[in-house]
Amino acid sequence: MDVFYHARSIVTTLVKAGYTAYFAGGWVRDFVMGHPSEDIDIATNASPDEVMDLFANTILVGLAFGVVIIVIEGHQFEVATFRKDLNYVDGRHPQGIELSTSREDALRRDFTINGMFYDPLEEVIHDFVNGREDIRHGVIRTIGNPHERFFEDRLRMLRAFRFSARFGFAIDEETQQAIRENAEKLFPAVAMERVWQEFNKMAPYPRFDQAIVEMHRLGLLDVIFPEMDGMHIKELRHIVAAYGHFPANCPTILYLMPLFPALSTEQKVEIAKRIKASNRDVKLIEFMGSLHSLIRDEEEGKSLEPHQWVHVLAHPDYGLVLAVLAAFYGDQRQSFLNAHQLRTQTMLPHIKRIQENTPLISAGFLKEQGIKPGKAMGMLLKEAERLAVNEDWSDPAPVLSLLKQSTLWTQAL
Repeated sequence: MDVFYHARSIVTTLVKAGYTAYFAGGWVRDFVMGHPSEDIDIATNASPDEVMDLFANTILVGLAFGVVIIVIEGHQFEVATFRKDLNYVDGRHPQGIELSTSREDALRRDFTINGMFYDPLEEVIHDFVNGREDIRHGVIRTIGNPHERFFEDRLRMLRAFRFSARFGFAIDEETQQAIRENAEKLFPAVAMERVWQEFNKMAPYPRFDQAIVEMHRLGLLDVIFPEMDGMHIKELRHIVAAYGHFPANCPTILYLMPLFPALSTEQKVEIAKRIKASNRDVKLIEFMGSLHSLIRDEEEGKSLEPHQWVHVLAHPDYGLVLAVLAAFYGDQRQSFLNAHQLRTQTMLPHIKRIQENTPLISAGFLKEQGIKPGKAMGMLLKEAERLAVNEDWSDPAPVLSLLKQSTLWTQAL
């Protein structure tokens, strides 16, 4: 569907009914920057009741904040009444709102680049906050006093870094100083779930590495992750320098865990749980720990048998995690990847058997040989796999022959 056309039609209907209506916020910012966007919000001086009287398919989502959703061809357009927020008491939400003007509505918003309106009928930008100038100069700046903006909503401190990471804009000095002075007040006003959401939004952006460094420099990252307190900024810069070599669509958790090089896998899991990461993220951390441990043992000269690698190589996340670890090898990254690719090719038949769950010696096969189910059978199955991989056998006969010569076999009968 043509989102712009339908959003413009909403504005047309409101204007014909005698109201003022503009596109607002992020779409206007992206329009000024020349970035295509279909996320169009609309701001108007019509009340929620008046909006709902004009449009058939509406959803009232926030009467207290003057927000109505208009649904057209399955697409949801948020229509908000111009408002002025009343006093904030919890560092996140106002006590209430007053209906207001477009200028006052702009002045209550977070950053200048997000505070503009666009009239799609007159094709005019209404900029009460100098947002276009800050876009021109590549600056993230709060609207008005940054201390007041952060007092109203502590999450805005993280949002500043998100927009900086997304657009490569610098955070202006006054806003930086306010972040430094208010960082310790992030919690408990902001729920950890919202912090985690901001990291997930931020991680795919091209300047995420710089955002991490700046968050640490201004003290905000250390409030979220006390484990980083005392880390020298040079060490952090060295860590995040690897981000540029991370695979596309890399999960956020894999960006964050290298920030704690001295912690064990168990400690990293605790951090993941604290920031409300998913079970999938926890499993990724655990697998990364297993793979990293094997690689480290091998590099330290420890003797490893092939079977110790095979389940790791067969893991569905092996390629992803290996690519993340490779990013920290600098100029040796490609040779590191080549060595592991060669290992994978060498062990491919065994890897496929594990992935397809078709072992040379199965439980059913052992039952036919008179082995009863139980702990002893499990040990035989593991030994069978060890022999098959280490000896590079694809025929069950020699594996079975060696098994029958072992004490495990006689104990299992």
